[in-house]
Amino acid sequence: MKLRIRKLHPDAIIPKYAHGPDEDAGMDLCAVEDAVLEPSVPKAVPTGLSIELPPGFEAQVRPRSGLALKFGISIPNSPGTVDPGYRGELKVILINLGKAPYAIGKGDRIAQMIVARYEAVEVEEGELSESARGEGGFGSSGR
Repeated sequence: MKLRIRKLHPDAIIPKYAHGPDEDAGMDLCAVEDAVLEPSVPKAVPTGLSIELPPGFEAQVRPRSGLALKFGISIPNSPGTVDPGYRGELKVILINLGKAPYAIGKGDRIAQMIVARYEAVEVEEGELSESARGEGGFGSSGR
């Protein structure tokens, strides 16, 4: 499958797999401008890119594990979903869960993007079949 990408800014970096598609599921998304993440304040960081996904596919935007572990940088709506009909700029909503401001530099890798197939469903209202779990929710399977 080919993913069509458009640079909206001359300094935007086309996403790529750090170790190739045979070893990485996600492509790196990079910031197109400097930003400072204040603690506990979500911020949309632009990538300077837009994409065209084919019908039946979405792009999932996920945190980078190194940023999360070392600096507490995450994505509050993780995974963020980019719908196939969206043609605007990809922006990554980041949040700093640490105690000090965190500086992002232009060109820094800020997230991963995974392209995934999804199945559209037809919604039908009605009674549900029985199951062994029933209405057991959070914690119903034990600790």
